[in-house]
Amino acid sequence: MFCYRSVRAFDYSLDYKQLNLREQPELYAIGRGEQGVLMVEPYKSEILPHWRFKDPEAATASSETIYKMFLAYLEAEDFVGADMARKFIQMGYTRARRYANYRGGKKYDGPVPDDKKGQSGSHGREQLERQPEDPVKAESARIFKAKWDEAKVHPEYVRQKAAYIEKYG
Repeated sequence: MFCYRSVRAFDYSLDYKQLNLREQPELYAIGRGEQGVLMVEPYKSEILPHWRFKDPEAATASSETIYKMFLAYLEAEDFVGADMARKFIQMGYTRARRYANYRGGKKYDGPVPDDKKGQSGSHGREQLERQPEDPVKAESARIFKAKWDEAKVHPEYVRQKAAYIEKYG
């Protein structure tokens, strides 16, 4: 097993629009949570069209499709792709939970500062009051959570993640 602290922080300074991390996997940093999920190409463009959590039917189709992509990336020994698919599945859970807890998915008051877009956190904004849970979004979250739990412990994912960290830090 590896130490979580050994994982490099996600580098927001790279020009991800110009990079192909399939060709340059050494530039990829696993980071924490979903960092970089909407930045890293070509994976963002491959996975994002399949990402939906509107209702349980959409969440089921989306999580199953992205999980199949996750398995295909693993089979191709493309850890970066597999990790990005895992991040999209994780983001399906976190976004559906946010919409389950906050009407319209808005958790904080005010806009995100331009220099902080794509990064998590409140950035000094006030957190809004939670609403009564939306059962449809809560079920969508549960569907994604089950796939995320499956992905993060998949033996081949765990092996490739350890190998990636050993090779690239």
